[in-house]
Amino acid sequence: MKIHFRGFEVRKRVALTISRGMQAGSRNWEIEVEDEGVSGFGESAEFSIPGSVQDYDYLGGELERATALISSYSAWDRQEALLRLQAHSVASSVRAGIDMALWDWCGKVCRAPVWKMMGLADRARVPVSVTIGIQSPASAKERWRKWCEVGVFRAVKVKMGASGGIVEDQAMFDALIEELPADVSKSVDANGGWNVEDAIEMSRWLSERGVDHIEQPTVPGDHEALARVHRESCLPIIADESCRTSMDIPRLVGCCSGINIKLLKCGGLSEAIRMVHTARSHGLRVMLGCYSQSSLGNVAANQISALVDYIDLDSHLNLLDDPYSGCRLEGGYLVNSGLPGLGVTHA
Repeated sequence: MKIHFRGFEVRKRVALTISRGMQAGSRNWEIEVEDEGVSGFGESAEFSIPGSVQDYDYLGGELERATALISSYSAWDRQEALLRLQAHSVASSVRAGIDMALWDWCGKVCRAPVWKMMGLADRARVPVSVTIGIQSPASAKERWRKWCEVGVFRAVKVKMGASGGIVEDQAMFDALIEELPADVSKSVDANGGWNVEDAIEMSRWLSERGVDHIEQPTVPGDHEALARVHRESCLPIIADESCRTSMDIPRLVGCCSGINIKLLKCGGLSEAIRMVHTARSHGLRVMLGCYSQSSLGNVAANQISALVDYIDLDSHLNLLDDPYSGCRLEGGYLVNSGLPGLGVTHA
């Protein structure tokens, strides 16, 4: 097979601020796998979490390395190709993009959507959640209004871990819920920005305001802190940065109620499916999340949305210049197309 890749840039309508910093856009890579006269496409995007920084230039070098490693394979040899990339420690974001492209290629050759090939439904049982970053109380209310200009939404995730502490988090949240319809599902993501005591206190405070769950309250990697919060929390705790692949899940049992799967973090759809089944075998809830993907990356993730409990695939909905289209937003739900492969087209 032949592998081609090209860089592109996307800009956010509204910059996103979390406990680790602010992002207004992203430089991503489109990956094309070509074999038997058919092309499949995937996306590799830059992201940064504690212990793993994968920026645009680094990913470009990894794409060169990956191409040299697997170009002799057929596109049918998806498992062998991915195992070779993993054995050579190729960046997870690059492995994810290649895996997406191989699934897209396979669906196109078989003339069926990927979700249908997997025996799944075309949509999740739950609505997509949209994100409101750390900002002033007034700005948070305005951000929800801007989301309402995009479409109808039934779930919202609020970023916390503000530099001013939990008092600042509380002020923003109280202002925001004045603006939210009563039937909108609410969750919170601290991105590791709280200590144990603040996380426990905030779980009580947020539970009184109808929040469904808290994501990554404490510093990633400190399983003891996460476990204590989980034991004493009034709300379910979802691990994100603390859980990258299926190998991490067994050691998180007793530390959380669920995990957040992101294709770029785990290495693609194939590993994401393993994570779903591993999590379920341990009685854990499952979330599908994203970084700064365009529609190409988020539509790939949405192929398995029927398997999970929470959908946080909203980054493409906040882009000024998304170069792709795929899922449609229908009553707050992301619905996959019936086109072969991932169902993504160039806009």
